Amino acid sequence: MSKLSKIWKQTRLSLAFALIVFLIILASIFIVFVGMFILFRLGLAEDFEQNRVPLFSFAFVSLIIGTVLAVIFSKLPLAPIKEIMNATDKIADGDYSVRLAEKGALGDFRDLSRKFNHMAEELGSVEMLRSDFVNNFSHEFKTPIVSIRGFAKALKWDDLTAEEREEYLDIIIAESERLSELSTNVLYLSKIEQQAILTDKARVNISEQIRLCIAMLDGKWSDKNISFVFDHGEIFILGNEELLKQVWINLLDNAVKFSPTGGEVGIEITETDKGYTISITNSGDTLSEEAAAHIFDKFYQADTSHATKGNGLGLAIAKKIVELHKGDITVTNKSGNIVFSVELLAD
Repeated sequence: MSKLSKIWKQTRLSLAFALIVFLIILASIFIVFVGMFILFRLGLAEDFEQNRVPLFSFAFVSLIIGTVLAVIFSKLPLAPIKEIMNATDKIADGDYSVRLAEKGALGDFRDLSRKFNHMAEELGSVEMLRSDFVNNFSHEFKTPIVSIRGFAKALKWDDLTAEEREEYLDIIIAESERLSELSTNVLYLSKIEQQAILTDKARVNISEQIRLCIAMLDGKWSDKNISFVFDHGEIFILGNEELLKQVWINLLDNAVKFSPTGGEVGIEITETDKGYTISITNSGDTLSEEAAAHIFDKFYQADTSHATKGNGLGLAIAKKIVELHKGDITVTNKSGNIVFSVELLAD
């Protein structure tokens, strides 16, 4: 849409109201002049003049007529505005299910109703995500705490064998590490969410970073006998080295986590007009449309059974870091595989 079209679209409503006011004034003036004409034809105007009836009486009558006409005719253009005001009050009260009728609305009011409904849908989604965030946050913290407390109490029993005592201690240590990791991720995500400008930028070798991250995750993928396919030359971009390393760790860890035993993780780097696209593909179950839409939300886990270890923060962190680099991250299903694609600008 051209700039001229946008200006015209924004001024149409103002012109419509101006036209209505003009017509009301014109109608009131017409009525007064018709009345005066009739009075002169009947010879009553002379009586008014003889009785010294002030001329401003006609102006007063004109004002009254104009006011009455304004009250009557303003209801039509103001009705949609009143409807929007009532709907806005409901939104403010927390009722995000309210919608405006788009059918039958005219011009700009139809566009306004459509945008209002879209806003209400987004606010409803945000409220749902906020509620899910609180519930998931509470669940993720409560589960290890309850586990630690339970096994700590069990350690006070006198009839425990040495093996049982070691097992309970290992569980407490594991749950403590899980709680520590969760706290670290929450703090890390909070920190980068408050960061608006990318700092400590340098020329980063993406290919070398990915190779190092694969080596760092050796303990996880070797246990599942997962193979990696990655053969690419050195690619450099301008970015924050530590933050970008966290992106590859989170994405590769996610790929390993959801790959079946003996599966394969493929990594491909392709050049684009603006930079590079890094694609990480893992075999396994594909994502549903709902899962793909919320996969980057905080604490969201496609595995609703929570059978897979994780807290649903890794992909949210990766997305925020990529956005700080003015890039984009997406997920798609391709040939029975899950593909995460990261688009970054060249240095």
